Amino acid sequence: MRNDYFAQIVIFSFMCFLGTNTCFAEIPNATFTSIKNINTDKSNQIQSELNIQLNQIKGNPQTINLSENDAFYNFMNATDRFVQCNIRASWEDFRTLINSAQPNDFVYISLANKMADLGLFDLANLAAIKIQDQDIAGISIDSMKKFYYPRKKIKFEDELFLAEIYSNIMYNNQSSEATNELLAKENIFSDYDYANYLVALGSYKSNLFSRAAKYINLAIIQNPANLNYQKLKAEILADDNKPEEALKIVENLKKQNLYSYEYERKIASLEQFILYKTKKNDWEKNYHLGYYYYLENDSSKAVRTLQTTLSTPKKANKSMIYALMSEVYLSMKEFEKAADTANKAYKSNKNSPKALLTLGDLSYRGGNYKQALNYYRNASAVDKKSYKPLIKEAQAYQKLSNTKKSKDIYTKILKTHSDSWEAYYNMALLDKDKRSVYLKKSLAVNPLFEDAWIELAKIDIDKGNYNIAQKYLANAFYIDENDFRYYYYQGVVNNKLGDLAQAKYNFKKCLKLNSGFKEAQIALENVLNSETATLQDNI
Repeated sequence: MRNDYFAQIVIFSFMCFLGTNTCFAEIPNATFTSIKNINTDKSNQIQSELNIQLNQIKGNPQTINLSENDAFYNFMNATDRFVQCNIRASWEDFRTLINSAQPNDFVYISLANKMADLGLFDLANLAAIKIQDQDIAGISIDSMKKFYYPRKKIKFEDELFLAEIYSNIMYNNQSSEATNELLAKENIFSDYDYANYLVALGSYKSNLFSRAAKYINLAIIQNPANLNYQKLKAEILADDNKPEEALKIVENLKKQNLYSYEYERKIASLEQFILYKTKKNDWEKNYHLGYYYYLENDSSKAVRTLQTTLSTPKKANKSMIYALMSEVYLSMKEFEKAADTANKAYKSNKNSPKALLTLGDLSYRGGNYKQALNYYRNASAVDKKSYKPLIKEAQAYQKLSNTKKSKDIYTKILKTHSDSWEAYYNMALLDKDKRSVYLKKSLAVNPLFEDAWIELAKIDIDKGNYNIAQKYLANAFYIDENDFRYYYYQGVVNNKLGDLAQAKYNFKKCLKLNSGFKEAQIALENVLNSETATLQDNI
């Protein structure tokens, strides 16, 4: 039914591991797991998820073939061995995984980012050179290199040694021991800026801020282009009671024009963490901590943290809290709670951009596009720095059949924000001649945007390029396996290829997820009629 199944695991890994070098030294135990154990918890979560999915595969052996099964085990083993500090074996398994993957640029992007995050830069290069469509992958790979890569190539044996140090710092609670082991190799620091970074990282996790500051400065002197080094320096400064300097670094990072949705998210998350560390009163600290969780894709923890701030007596403060909670609830698809908190925020402050956007999104979802447009226009008037309200405004005009107004807004946005993947996507829907170009630009900024993958699949289905369409659909599946559109278009492809049994399965699955989807109802009825006609002909 789906190709290179193990890529689903890769995307899970991609989402979990991007950002694992976040290594904050002090986190309140009352609000979440100690950061000393958070990365070990993540690896255990990954391992648990892999085991669950492996059991599901064993129960349905037709969903995965032998080569994919081998790749699946290689991924499991590679991740587990890296966590356990068996770096050479992990490296071999990851290399096998990259080389054995059925060609898929989305998989290679995910693997390249994971390898760079773990400090396995040769393997990151191996995954990157296998990418065929640079229109989609170029921004992700360029941003990855700008964010992670050392100034010069690290020798193979040295890279394995440094990866072992990283593993012990991040996963094995051996920050002090690993840092001392690295410090004993004096010659390595003049050769590799990454070695200085690892001493700074280990020292920071050991709360040795003075030493951490010394070595991160050395790393930056050697490689001022590396943004991950700047990120760690900001974290060190925040914990060392130098918030103004930390926030200056954040502002500089925000100006780097990475044009990557994921890396911009990392910087926004860093900013909220530093604000959490530097604010004095409890409600502000927890507000920014909750915001940080939200940006780190942990919405449940964000809500729990934000709820602790509601005891603040000031209405203006509560309005901010409720507005952010409404956005979080909306992301969780808890629409009643989103409406309740957005209305509470709006009642206190009718100029709250977040509350206005949430109320607009709820109206849009309910089909009341005129009301949604009013909310979005009000949000645009209040928040002139952000282009997000303008995106929403243009989408509402689309629904109201005012195509010219929509195009004008999207064109205006893209003149100043070439990283707006939403604008590219919606321009693709409006400009059929440049549809594929705009969709690829959207995915170049945000490869996790499943709507664009589905639209690309539709283009190739119309052209009869079914193998290419299935690859695009597989990427959408990896991002959200419960998207009914995936099953519908997969069923369309199956039907075109004459596989009526698989088409019937996919149309039924689509209707199970969205019983009111008329296209799937008609398609399923046609397949059933075809099966009946075939049986009668055989009789």
